[in-house]
Amino acid sequence: MIEHAITALLLVVAVIHVLPLVGFAGARQLRGLYGLEIDSPDLEILMRHRAMLFGILGGFFAYSAFMPPLQPIAFVGAAASVFSFFYLAGRVGGYGPAIAKVVRADLVAAICLGAAVVLYALTDGPQ
Repeated sequence: MIEHAITALLLVVAVIHVLPLVGFAGARQLRGLYGLEIDSPDLEILMRHRAMLFGILGGFFAYSAFMPPLQPIAFVGAAASVFSFFYLAGRVGGYGPAIAKVVRADLVAAICLGAAVVLYALTDGPQ
């Protein structure tokens, strides 16, 4: 039962990380995600690449949800992703409503991640 809960929690983290993948399609989708004008090819390339990297990361989190031996790696990766974003948002500050939405989504991811880590610690390790 605990393993199923860990799987579900990691899948929530995965979905939150996969959502930005839509930005890979182009500047219009990125504008919808982040409320930013993508006004240079350089910025578009960087942001679309970022979208792909989040898709890859989310895909790994989804895969690890069903592969307990990989879950500790997923926990570290998800924590690095979420908490680095919290750090940057807090350090830079002054962000708009679209970034505030990302902060809220990452808060959900952090809560799910924390719960998954606690539950994983209560198991006998990878099954």
